[in-house]
Amino acid sequence: MFGLGLLKGLYVTMRHFVESFVYDRKPWEPRVSPEWTARRQSVDGKGMFTVQYPEEKLKRQENFRFLPMLVYDEKPEEPRCTACGICARVCPPQCIWIQRGTDDKGRPRARPAAFYIDATICMNCGSCAEYCPFDAIKMNQVHEIATTDRDRDLFLDIHKLLVPASYYASLHPTDAAAEADARRAKEAAKAAPAG
Repeated sequence: MFGLGLLKGLYVTMRHFVESFVYDRKPWEPRVSPEWTARRQSVDGKGMFTVQYPEEKLKRQENFRFLPMLVYDEKPEEPRCTACGICARVCPPQCIWIQRGTDDKGRPRARPAAFYIDATICMNCGSCAEYCPFDAIKMNQVHEIATTDRDRDLFLDIHKLLVPASYYASLHPTDAAAEADARRAKEAAKAAPAG
């Protein structure tokens, strides 16, 4: 019979539409709670999946990444970055520029004098963070960066990129703990007597 498949499809759509409203219209249940999110993101999830952004925001996953950031341990004047340039070489769109610092006598020192990332061409791949041998570059989760002046706000210099290690640990606690354990194990192996 012509049109029967169309009617069946429309029935499925209408049934889901009505069920989702009936299922979700409970004023006593808070929206965007961990239980709400888990119930909808499960394999047999039910209900309305739309989040009313920006009023409602889902919690970002720990492995979400957006733009790179430079990490420092104690003082912003002493970042982990040694200006080795590996990140700039592995960056696919070549959006990282580094200038090595110099000491009082003009000799190069292992600190960046200038570090720039052009956020308009950064593809957020994370290669810079993965290849950094000093754990100096990590991926930030700040993603709401709409602006009217891209030259001023999206060309990030070292002052906009520097963040403390505690900020990185709050964004990525699992990775930060694993890196801290590895660093402690390396220091313990160094301190142990050879033999």
